[in-house]
Amino acid sequence: MTDSPAPKKRVDVAAAVITQADGSVLLGQRAPGTFYPGYWEFPGGKVEPGEDPRAALIRELDEELGITVDTCWPWLMREHDYEHANVRLHFFEVPEWTGDINDHVHSALAWDHPDRFVVSPMLPANGPILKALRLPREMGITDAAHLGAEAQLDALDRALGRGLKLVQIRDTTLDTAPRERLAHHVVQRCNAAGALAVVNGDADLARRTGAHGLHLPARQLMACGTRPDFEWVGASCHTRAELEHCAKLGLDYAVVGHVNATPSHPNTPALGWDGFHALTRLLPMPVFAIGGVSLDHMGLARSYGAHGVAGIRGSWG
Repeated sequence: MTDSPAPKKRVDVAAAVITQADGSVLLGQRAPGTFYPGYWEFPGGKVEPGEDPRAALIRELDEELGITVDTCWPWLMREHDYEHANVRLHFFEVPEWTGDINDHVHSALAWDHPDRFVVSPMLPANGPILKALRLPREMGITDAAHLGAEAQLDALDRALGRGLKLVQIRDTTLDTAPRERLAHHVVQRCNAAGALAVVNGDADLARRTGAHGLHLPARQLMACGTRPDFEWVGASCHTRAELEHCAKLGLDYAVVGHVNATPSHPNTPALGWDGFHALTRLLPMPVFAIGGVSLDHMGLARSYGAHGVAGIRGSWG
């Protein structure tokens, strides 16, 4: 009779996505004598017993880099099985800090941009994080059924001109031919502007139009046993079970709401920001807040753990 292997220890780690105005993030190279020497990682460190991950991150960044954290937003939590331990990584975004960065533990530091990472190799747990950092912070959702197709395309042109980089082609109430024409025009405009376009609920339409991905309504999400074969796949979620299924499939994002009162759901109670955070905390994928939110709510949304905001009306004003 052979002995079963001892269970791996669980280690909680707080990690910081420290950003500059140009979107670049700070990475550190692990020093000799540590696990995975020479690999690159996000700064941070082990959460001590009884310590809150956010408090641990603030302490670690003071000890590692000599900086004081001014703004710290919860973002993602991912688990990874290394040979030595099961590591639970609590990622926080740190857009504001005080002090000069002086490294005390890494072999080297580098500012790198998510769209064109240069340093390598990265720690194995960080691959999905790099992709999540490429996901734009605002999602515009088409509303041609109410605006009219031409007005929607005009509004899209204006939004792409001001920097919108992610569009969900919804308009599921349109007839097949008008929706296909709209989708082709939206994808063409997004390609020209360097933006992503995802199609709601119709994988064949997404493929025919050359869209960048597929967005699943909740009912389709729960019927999926495997991740659809697109570069970008996300879903609309309303319950924790839907969000956990989204995570199980390895989807790239979720959209959750409605956060605030909105005319499209007059008889359904709003989540509120506390409710949004309670529903979405400790998930491995980015989550957009939707419902009565706009770019004006971006900082507030991210302080409650949202990756960004999604809007049907807010993006086209």
